[in-house]
Amino acid sequence: MNEQQRQQFFLRLQSANPAPITELSYQTPFELLIAVMLSAQATDKSVNKATISLFAIANTPAAMLALGEEQLKAYIRTIGLFNTKARNILKTCALLIAEHNGAVPNNRQSLEALPGVGRKTANVMLNTAFGEPTIAVDTHIFRVANRTGLAPGKTPLAVEQALLQQVPVEFQKDAHHWLILHGRYICVARRPHCAQCPVANLCEFPDKT
Repeated sequence: MNEQQRQQFFLRLQSANPAPITELSYQTPFELLIAVMLSAQATDKSVNKATISLFAIANTPAAMLALGEEQLKAYIRTIGLFNTKARNILKTCALLIAEHNGAVPNNRQSLEALPGVGRKTANVMLNTAFGEPTIAVDTHIFRVANRTGLAPGKTPLAVEQALLQQVPVEFQKDAHHWLILHGRYICVARRPHCAQCPVANLCEFPDKT
C-alpha cells in the first residue's frame, strides 16, 4: 500500500466514523486503566457488565484497595483470569497511591511499571486518556495491518512501529480506534465482510470475497 492509498484508507475510515471512541465504559483515567487491565483476553462488553457495578462503589485507588481481594473478585468473577487481574489491580492501586498521589501517570515508563500493565495497556492509556498518537496493537489491529498490507509485521511491536511510520500524521491520534473497530466488525478473523468494507479496493488481501 503506497502513501496515497494509505491517505485514502484513513480518509474513508474517518468519513465513516469521524470521532471514534473506545467501547469500554469509563469516566476517569483510573476507571479506564482498570477497564483496560480487565479487558485482556475478554470482550469489552463483558468488562462493561462487570465495571458498571464495580465503579459504582469503587472508582478510586483508595476505594478499590478498601474492597480487598475477595470482594474485588466477586465483582469481576465473570471475566477471564479474574484471580490474577484482581491481584494486579490491587497492587497497582497501592502503587498509584504510594508513588503518584492516587493519579494515573501520563508517561510510558511509569505506566509500564504498574503491575499488570504492559506496552499495549500503556499505549491505550496514552492514546485514549491522554490524547497521544500511540497505537495499541491487539489481535484486531495485528490482523488488519497484515491482511490489508497497511503495515505488515511478524510481531505486535513490529506492526506498531510500522503503523507509526505508515499512518499519516493527521490520522495517528484516532488510528488506534478506527483499526480496532474495523477489525472487530468488518475485517473479522473468519470470513471478513469485504462487501461492506469501505477500503476493500485498497486492501491487498488476496482472498477478498
